[in-house]
Amino acid sequence: MKNWPFRIGLLIIAVIIAVVYWQFYRPTQAPQQQAVVPAPASQPPTEPVIQHPLTATPEELKAAGPALDLNQPLPELKQSDLSMAAILARLFADQKLDRYFILEHFIERFVVMVDNLPRQQLPATHRPVKETPGRFLAQGERGQLTIDPANYRRYTPLVKILAALDPRQVVAIYKRLYPLFQEAYEGLGYPNAYFNDRLIEVIDHLLTSPPVNEPVYLVQPKALYLYADPDLEKSSAGRKILIRIGPENAAQVKTLLHRYRQDLTAPN
Repeated sequence: MKNWPFRIGLLIIAVIIAVVYWQFYRPTQAPQQQAVVPAPASQPPTEPVIQHPLTATPEELKAAGPALDLNQPLPELKQSDLSMAAILARLFADQKLDRYFILEHFIERFVVMVDNLPRQQLPATHRPVKETPGRFLAQGERGQLTIDPANYRRYTPLVKILAALDPRQVVAIYKRLYPLFQEAYEGLGYPNAYFNDRLIEVIDHLLTSPPVNEPVYLVQPKALYLYADPDLEKSSAGRKILIRIGPENAAQVKTLLHRYRQDLTAPN
C-alpha cells in the first residue's frame, strides 16, 4: 500500500469493509489497525435444575447399619472398589458376589448402566452385573418361535437376592456415597446434570413399560433371536430386560423399583 496515494488506499479499505459487512452481517477489522471491541460480559455457568435433591439426616443414614461406617471419610472414586466390595459383601450376606457382580469400577459401571437403560443398547463392557448363567431358551418351530418359559427361571436367583435387601438400608448407603455417583455421572459428559434425577427418570421409564402379552414371539434371521413384534424390538434395553426375565420376575422388579422411588423422593 505504500505505493498508493493515501486517500485512495483508505477509500478502497472502506469499500471492502462495507461490502463484507453488508454481505455477511459481521464486522470486519481493518488490516492495519484493529478496533478494540469490548467482550460481552461472561455469563455464570448454568446450574442444573435439580428435581429430586438428595438430603439425609444423621438418623436416616443410620439405616445403613453395619454395612457402612459413617465415621469414615468417603474414598476417592478411583480408589472406591475395595470399599464398594466390602459394602456389597455386607449387604448380600452369605452370597458369592463374584457370581453376580463385577466389582472393578462398580460405581462407574452402575452409573453407565443406569444412563443407558432407556437407550437401545447397554455397553457390554461397562455392566456391573455378570451375564446370567446358561443360554437364552426358545421353543417352537421356525416361524412360530416363542420365549421358553423355562428361560425365566435363569433370572430368578438374582431377583430373589435383590428382593431380600432392605430398601431403607440401600437408600441410606446410596445417599452417603452419592458424591461418588455424581462424580462418575459428570465423568460421562454431564457436568451440569444431576445423577439422581436421571436415576428417577430411568425408574419411571421402566415402571411405565407397557404390558406384554404371552407368548412372546421371536424371529431368528441370523444367530441372534429378535422379537417378532417390531415395536418390542425397538424397545429400550431396560424394557427388553423386563421382557426377558419373564412376567413374574418383572412384576417383582417393578414393585422393588416403586419402593425405591418412594424412598429416593420422599421429603425429609
